[in-house]
Amino acid sequence: MSGVQDVRQRNKGKGINRDASGPSSAVDYDDHNVAYLPSRSYIESFLNTEEASAAVVAILTIIAFFTRFYKINHPDQVVFDEVHFGKFASYYIRREYYFDVHPPLAKLLFGLAGWFVGYDGHFDFENIGDSYTENHVPYVGLRALPAILGSLTVPIVYAIMKECGYSTIIAAFSAIIILFDNAHVAQSRLILLDATLIFFLSLTMYSYVRFKKLRYQEFSPQWWGWLLATGTFMACTWASKVNGILTVVAVGVAVLIDLWDILDYKKGHSMQYFWKHFIARAAGLIALPLVIYLSVFWVHLAILSNTGPGDAFMSPSFQETLRGNELLMKSHEIRYYDTVTIKHKDTQVYLHSHPERYPLKYDDGRISSQGQQVTGYGHEDSNNQWQIIPTKALPETGRGRIVRHEDVIQLLHVNTGTVLMTHDVASPLMATNEEFTTWPKDDHSRYNDTLFHLRLSDAAPGEAWKSKSGHFRLIHVPTKVAMWSHPTQLPDWAFKQQEINGNKNANEKGAVWYVNEIVDSQDPDLKAKLEEVEMKEPKRLNFFKKFGELQLLMLQHNAGLTASHPYASGPINWPFLLSGISFWTQNEGQKQIYLIGNIIGWWASVGGICIYIGILGADLLARRRGLEPIPDDVRNRLWNSTGFFIIVWAVHYFPFYLMSRQLFIHHYLPSHVASALVAGSVLSFVLSETINTPVSAWGPSVKPRPTTYADHGVKAPVMVAVFAIAMFSLYLFISPLTYGTPGYVHSFQSSLRTMLTHLLTVSCRLTGEQVNARRLLSSWTLHFAAKESGNI
Repeated sequence: MSGVQDVRQRNKGKGINRDASGPSSAVDYDDHNVAYLPSRSYIESFLNTEEASAAVVAILTIIAFFTRFYKINHPDQVVFDEVHFGKFASYYIRREYYFDVHPPLAKLLFGLAGWFVGYDGHFDFENIGDSYTENHVPYVGLRALPAILGSLTVPIVYAIMKECGYSTIIAAFSAIIILFDNAHVAQSRLILLDATLIFFLSLTMYSYVRFKKLRYQEFSPQWWGWLLATGTFMACTWASKVNGILTVVAVGVAVLIDLWDILDYKKGHSMQYFWKHFIARAAGLIALPLVIYLSVFWVHLAILSNTGPGDAFMSPSFQETLRGNELLMKSHEIRYYDTVTIKHKDTQVYLHSHPERYPLKYDDGRISSQGQQVTGYGHEDSNNQWQIIPTKALPETGRGRIVRHEDVIQLLHVNTGTVLMTHDVASPLMATNEEFTTWPKDDHSRYNDTLFHLRLSDAAPGEAWKSKSGHFRLIHVPTKVAMWSHPTQLPDWAFKQQEINGNKNANEKGAVWYVNEIVDSQDPDLKAKLEEVEMKEPKRLNFFKKFGELQLLMLQHNAGLTASHPYASGPINWPFLLSGISFWTQNEGQKQIYLIGNIIGWWASVGGICIYIGILGADLLARRRGLEPIPDDVRNRLWNSTGFFIIVWAVHYFPFYLMSRQLFIHHYLPSHVASALVAGSVLSFVLSETINTPVSAWGPSVKPRPTTYADHGVKAPVMVAVFAIAMFSLYLFISPLTYGTPGYVHSFQSSLRTMLTHLLTVSCRLTGEQVNARRLLSSWTLHFAAKESGNI
């Protein structure tokens, strides 16, 4: 009887909680229907007090900060992708424009951290292994940012489990999987983006769980607060790294399921009620995230107002908004009969010709025209000079002599006195494309083949052609092919210069060129203009045009990251830790940092997902036969709460199977966090036949319902303690590869005191045999491993 009285006393004067993952329909219960509750075991009751829970989360957080900050100053060299994200912090401080495939929030935070610790942005992070100490870079301050966020992720994981109704020991279990994971530790100690991404992902999940718990207090201030918090953190995840968009998709899937449930007419809701919920979610989870995402880019572009290394990726109109940009400072109108040099935008070779001819026959047996060679050449040369010849009558003076968009022109090669031409002859390297050659200027028999349409990029009708900024396509008038180039070199007969040919797709990305320099001009004032050194005021361009251009380039370049990498791996390998990434090595002392996870935690998480799928499959099969092996409340928890974790895991994992870009094991880390939550949920189901319910905030449409508890007894703390010891032991064993400080390699042969002593020193190195011992799977490619020998 005392159990019931305890429940009533706790529920007196406050809202009755209800399961965050239970069905959304109201279930009527009155006071007479409250079940008699067996007393929980003492250890279960103690661990679930507020004091015990606070103590547990405090311990987890302290350990998290220790593991992430331990020897964070080592190595004092650039490690792995710090070459990218560190230099981006420098660019923010110097306000120099750069281009990257990832959204800017995490990098903005690095720039802010650098400014906060007094970094002046002088270091360029050029190569892995460059010394921070010698270059006086406050790198510890930069690394501290991801270390703090990575440390805080651990208590957030704990809080997610607690808010979903799981007991303290189960919440600790999921947090421990992240706490002692070597991959999360290594990724959180360096100037990399993943710790920020995972931190905001965790906050997104936490906020959404809190929002769902208030579904019976819909449209209350707290309900709106957690809805808007979900949208805010979701936008921050999206704005931190390009694959943060998967978090938006995961939340979107959960919201669609929620709205589909509200739409069910059996629930008794009107369409007006449905549309109120739909509009609220659209405002909090679509409109607000878009505003935040746009705002991050607005700040990004507002800070990067000076010319920088990213200029070349952008359009001329974009570049002219950057202070000191070459296009802004040295862009001049081009007139007919000006002599210019022309460069290919992508490969930066000059349009070039020389007296040598194409061979009569190519290696594949095709016959050429034997015309004068037109090639791409990477160096300044007088054979790069072309004069622009009009095809219409011109006035003697004035602006009528300026070359404009959509004009038809000829290009005269100055040194050989021949005009550029293409015709229906296959190019040397591509039988599908047309050969580019030249024709004597005084022979008009092939005049039409020497005519080209000048089409400026993003130009208004009649817009003047300018050097530097006037990107253009040269379209052959008779055949409509565009002058195009690609990086493949021609054979020795063309001195291994680059091929120029005519591409039938006039909109091909590689068909864009620009005038690099006006060598000789008909404009008498040009020399004076070129000598001007005064700073010009940057032009203005609509933010949304700049944003749209940047987004398109980010998508294109992210998809183009297809080059092979020795440590790239496919998604099928990730959950099982079949391969890692070499971040850094140092021959002196045989030190190395190798990104790899803790096998115990990763395989336990994979096992949890497999068991979860098996449980649901068995339950569906049993119910098909009229059996009810799982109580409704427990089933609802599995389908909804654990189901949400599964959605997050799957959405952050399976899309990588569709990607052709370079992929690495760190792309799985967001899914690994979700799988740790699944593992905790499954462990709770295995150890207890009941759950903690209700946990959702009670509302006016729901009457009190019976309170039940998950009683794991002594077995759960014992199992989790053993698991934690095993995780910690393996974490220590692999830690020389995580920290790059192999000074405590004998810790497992030592007492606890000796182990701690070794942990705080860095004095020895791993032998080849010790490296081999840490190669837990044969697929791990570790440096400094001893060569295997065998008897013949």
